[in-house]
Amino acid sequence: MANLAEPSSSLSFTSSSNLSNGSSVYTAPPPAPAAEAGASLEVVSLGKLSSNLERLLADSEFDYSDAEIVVEGAPVGVHRCILAARSRFFLDLFSRDGGRCRPEGGKPRYQMSELVPCGRVGREAFMNFLSYIYTGKLKPAPPEVSVCVDPMCAHDACWPAVNFVVELMNASSVFQIPEMVSLLQRRLLNFVEKAFVEDVIPILLVAFHSQLSQLLSHCMKRVARSDLDNISLQKELPQEVAEEIKLIRHKAQTDEPNSLTVDPVLEKRIRRIHRALDSDDVELVKLLLSESDTTLDDANALHYAAAYCDSKVVAELLEMGSANVNLRNNRGYTPLHVAAMRKEPAVIVSLLTKGASASETTADGQNAAMICRRLTRAKDYNTNTQQGQESNKDRICIDILEREMRRNPMAGEDSVTSPLLGDNLHMKLLYLENRVAFARLFFPTEAKVAMEIAQAETTSEFMGLLASRNSSNLREVDLNETPIMQNKRLRSRVDALVKTVELGRRFFPHCSQVLDKFLEEDLPDLLYLQKGTPDEQKIKKMRYCELKEDVRKAFKKDKADSARSWLSSSSSSSSPKGHTRHSKSVR
Repeated sequence: MANLAEPSSSLSFTSSSNLSNGSSVYTAPPPAPAAEAGASLEVVSLGKLSSNLERLLADSEFDYSDAEIVVEGAPVGVHRCILAARSRFFLDLFSRDGGRCRPEGGKPRYQMSELVPCGRVGREAFMNFLSYIYTGKLKPAPPEVSVCVDPMCAHDACWPAVNFVVELMNASSVFQIPEMVSLLQRRLLNFVEKAFVEDVIPILLVAFHSQLSQLLSHCMKRVARSDLDNISLQKELPQEVAEEIKLIRHKAQTDEPNSLTVDPVLEKRIRRIHRALDSDDVELVKLLLSESDTTLDDANALHYAAAYCDSKVVAELLEMGSANVNLRNNRGYTPLHVAAMRKEPAVIVSLLTKGASASETTADGQNAAMICRRLTRAKDYNTNTQQGQESNKDRICIDILEREMRRNPMAGEDSVTSPLLGDNLHMKLLYLENRVAFARLFFPTEAKVAMEIAQAETTSEFMGLLASRNSSNLREVDLNETPIMQNKRLRSRVDALVKTVELGRRFFPHCSQVLDKFLEEDLPDLLYLQKGTPDEQKIKKMRYCELKEDVRKAFKKDKADSARSWLSSSSSSSSPKGHTRHSKSVR
């Protein structure tokens, strides 16, 4: 039944053999009608069996599952008898202890992360895998998880397309379905030469863990021919694989008399700087720089931090002021290009606020926003975010970069405080505290990014809504604190919150408009929903529902603006497709 998954395995019930012997040709007689009818009946029976088994997965009316596998936080019902019959892995698993039951009793439950520890298997990939197990047919990849959001991409070898097949391979290899492994290995071999070299890395890893020697050898040769740096190899690959790739490169370089030599002293100093960054020790980085004539740019420290370090480390490096934020490494990538591949909003915002250019392109004509789009699945970009829920980071990165490209750098920032506040420090602080508190409530991911870059969380904890009801907390007297010290402390807090709001206006304009309207028109009333006459409470609740709709529309506007910006930039310029893409590489 598994062979039905491959077009080449379709059954044929007529055959002919031609033998040439001078002018005479012999043709085999056709099969007997009875035999042909029997074979056709067998195919029909297998087809019906396959369709009926598929209903166990697709039709909730046939939910007779007796176990669950939790994938991406949600349980998927499975039938142990089918899995055990098709897979030796599941036969051994189910025969050991019956699974891990819920505390209140019920179906045995397993965690996908524990079943497949050396790789990821997403929900869509697992459902595709189950479909093959139940029906013997491999369904096409769902577009929402196998295509990126770059309209110029052919989607034949972009990251989502590669990643989906890698996840399927993780499942089929670990769960011991050899015919599926063979089918997927052929698909991955086709990806190796077409995909960007960074996307070959996950293929290489799954080949290594699955012990697929042919695929592994092909991937190593592809990586060895590329310009992927040794630092990336050491950070992202098993040591034995990285050493083998270096050996292949070394053999190739011995055949080239003009190959470049590396200064061993400089290389040693750079390794020390990178190790200090791995330890989040920026003070040690400063010490290493002071003891030698090596600079941050010599070590491509910003590139390295943008790829592998915490966002706070990136911010601290930028505060040193000695690194070129638009420096290109040996592969022609700026730190922003590297950060775009990592898709961490806080790192991207830190670079942009220090002058990183969002319009800089790589050798193959891609800017940072294009890089993010090539690495973002349609599912992640198009998923609607509900009020108060975490936004998808991939989507936020794209929006930030595209807004930065649209932004007029000469335009001044809007005022971050109400004109009624004047110079009253306590009133200004109250306003900012409440504004940031509501930003965290309505737009948690966006507010977190802005607060991290502004370092608002490192100052004294704000009171938010509590402060609006009882402002005495702002005036509490510390006998050991002089008026000058108190004013300095409050001013430091105000400065951090002002920067938070400025970043919000710059990178999340529609979210900021919702907060402006709320704070100016609705804050006093909505804080006391339970007070007033029944009619007044009804009106307040209606306005609260309208506010929720305003929040939803803010996300919709951000999405529409990004789409218009992308289409206009795509129509005005074409981006050639190459075989090198922006990666975490730093040399």
